[in-house]
Amino acid sequence: KPVLLHSLEQMLQVKQLHTLVVVLAEEYRTLDFLAPILKDERVRFANPGAERQDSVENGLAEVPDECTLVAVHDAARPLVSLDAVHACLADGAEHGAAVLAVPMKATVKESEDGKFVTRTLERSRLWEIQTPQVIRPQLLRDGFRRVHEENLEVTDDVSIVEQLGEPVKLTLGEYTNLKLTTPEDMIVAEQILASRD
Repeated sequence: KPVLLHSLEQMLQVKQLHTLVVVLAEEYRTLDFLAPILKDERVRFANPGAERQDSVENGLAEVPDECTLVAVHDAARPLVSLDAVHACLADGAEHGAAVLAVPMKATVKESEDGKFVTRTLERSRLWEIQTPQVIRPQLLRDGFRRVHEENLEVTDDVSIVEQLGEPVKLTLGEYTNLKLTTPEDMIVAEQILASRD
């Protein structure tokens, strides 16, 4: 089963889901495996942008006004659990913005030149950020306005909220919510899926 299909099927099971905006280039929207998803009236599309933040902004433009929360999720994270999504949504509703995250397990070094260690970062203060990232739509719109006005580049969605000086709640995620980026990740993901069956 394609990774995208895993992610879409999981998101369509989220309680109180009003709309699922899929940011996907038009030429891929007719892939055969998407046919069952397209029958769901909650699904709509947006075009990708040049950068992640542009894609998120395009997706946000398709969110209906009556939606009270937006959850931005990477399709490359098909293993997120519904419990984790619901916990992040609850935190986002309470605090305005929340993100799934797990404490860093690895020691992290900083390097200015990529050749020598500058310093070791305090691991107890570091969190690995995952998705979904949940934000009140107006807060995200205000953040994008700031990003455009100040020509900022952000690497994730809650960074936009951070630019406004607003709090972002860390919602404890799961280490199994992997981002599939290497062939080795696929092997691990298949093992996790097999253990859930």
